[in-house]
Amino acid sequence: MKLRIATTAVMLAALSLPAFAADEFYVVQDVKTKKCTIVDKKPMDTSMTVVSPAGTIYKTRTEAESSMKTVKVCTSN
Repeated sequence: MKLRIATTAVMLAALSLPAFAADEFYVVQDVKTKKCTIVDKKPMDTSMTVVSPAGTIYKTRTEAESSMKTVKVCTSN
């Protein structure tokens, strides 16, 4: 019985983790075009670079958009 409860708890945790990740936004810059955008997943490849100050993670898209206006590499293009 304890094994069944533990298995159920692990499965519920695994299914709920993606829902928590949706509250993350990053200001990134395309390495080739130098264009800044906002993404909801941290870039794992080398084609995008996080350019927000100190790699800041924003909780809302609006917060990330406001910050993008102040990032020097995004405003100079």
